[in-house]
Amino acid sequence: MTFSQKKPIAMFNSRPAPMFEGKSPTEILLWACATAGLLFSLISISLVQIFLGLAVILWAILVIRGKRRLELPAFAWPLLAYVVLSLIASALSRDPATSFIDSKELLLTLIVPVVLGAYYSAKALTFGLWAFLASAAVSSGYSLVLYFVHNAPGLRVSGFMGHYMTQAGLLMLFGAAALSLALFLRDKSRWAWGLGLALSLPALALTLTRGAWIGLLAAACFLLLIYKPKALLVIPVFIGLFFLVAPKPMKHRALSIFSSYGYSNQERIAYFKAGLKIIKHYPWHGTGPDTADKIFQYPEYGLSEQAKKNVHLHNNLIQIAAERGLPALAAWLAFLGVALISLAKIFKSHGGPLRALAAAALAVLVALFVGGFFEYNFGDSEITSLFYILITLPYARQVMSRREDIPGYR
Repeated sequence: MTFSQKKPIAMFNSRPAPMFEGKSPTEILLWACATAGLLFSLISISLVQIFLGLAVILWAILVIRGKRRLELPAFAWPLLAYVVLSLIASALSRDPATSFIDSKELLLTLIVPVVLGAYYSAKALTFGLWAFLASAAVSSGYSLVLYFVHNAPGLRVSGFMGHYMTQAGLLMLFGAAALSLALFLRDKSRWAWGLGLALSLPALALTLTRGAWIGLLAAACFLLLIYKPKALLVIPVFIGLFFLVAPKPMKHRALSIFSSYGYSNQERIAYFKAGLKIIKHYPWHGTGPDTADKIFQYPEYGLSEQAKKNVHLHNNLIQIAAERGLPALAAWLAFLGVALISLAKIFKSHGGPLRALAAAALAVLVALFVGGFFEYNFGDSEITSLFYILITLPYARQVMSRREDIPGYR
């Protein structure tokens, strides 16, 4: 089948053979653990860490036994550079012990090869996506129930997460991926993603987290631009409906985005200025991971006593440069840039589910980057884990398309 043919390619297209045919128990367990990680991605970070940790071990066993090749997407190399430069920053840190403890988060990068090794067929990947959709539906439904039970206007709902900003970041990533799949899939599953998106939007709104709202809005604008530019006219209509039906605290929160007098906005400006000063003082290796909050306590950085109680600078770019140095920031930006270019190539050169997954990964990347101007979302392990999974899934599908005769990809 060629892409010029009009017959739609369903999400469920795969070989008629049973999903686990010819797979060893270790391979099946690897898939199950990776899928469980998606199933609990918006429900329990503890379970996510357990299942992904087991997946890493199982993947390593398969690689050692020669059952899996060490396959890496193009963005893995600048990401590896970021890891190495972060470890150097830890060694040169103002508090090496704290920085090396924080560096355990770098192990999350192992999610990338694990996802590539775990999803060996279209059917296996489809189950993973359904698990992700179920996780978001349960989380969103629980958030809505919490809100109506408490019936407290202005309550910032955190769902199953420990903090409303974490909940917002996860729902932002889900919303970006769900909108992509609803737009670019061509089978009936697109309606399920559309329903999931519709359920997640009020849950995201209830977090009252403006950075996540802006991140998802940027992703939506990007997606509509590449889907059908005229569809961008939907955005102002949607914003108008939001202000028509949203509760007063939510409207006030949205309008505060444009105010420079609000305490939260002034605080972010102060963090930005303090971060620039830290970068000026420690340009090459930063202060060390997880130590910026110790450095900005000094009066020379101009933060209020209330602002000093926070532990980060509310900005991915500033935080990474301040704690790890400008070379590490350059590596991180290169990681995102290479991912953007390679995913765009997949999107342009393929059709069907692979094109939809590439669009989802691009939208997730845009959401995280734009949302990261207002919050250090890359420092949140729950968000980072899901981000790595979602941007790697298109490469997993691409690998299996080369390995198997999947209709629509040859």
